[in-house]
Amino acid sequence: MQAPTVRATAIPSLTDALRAVESLLMSGGQRTARRNAWTSVLEDRRRARDRVEAQRFLERSADRR
Repeated sequence: MQAPTVRATAIPSLTDALRAVESLLMSGGQRTARRNAWTSVLEDRRRARDRVEAQRFLERSADRR
């Protein structure tokens, strides 16, 4: 007896669902502006983490003297 064929259908992620809603509500330019703004926020957060890490490194190396 042969096992039945299983077909997997990808369930859309929350991100996919939000992007679909976004595409209905916003024009292309607004979507691009929002994504650019979010990318800037993420980059600012990364730079802030890097600054904190550099400051801690400098403080640790100054303590070793």
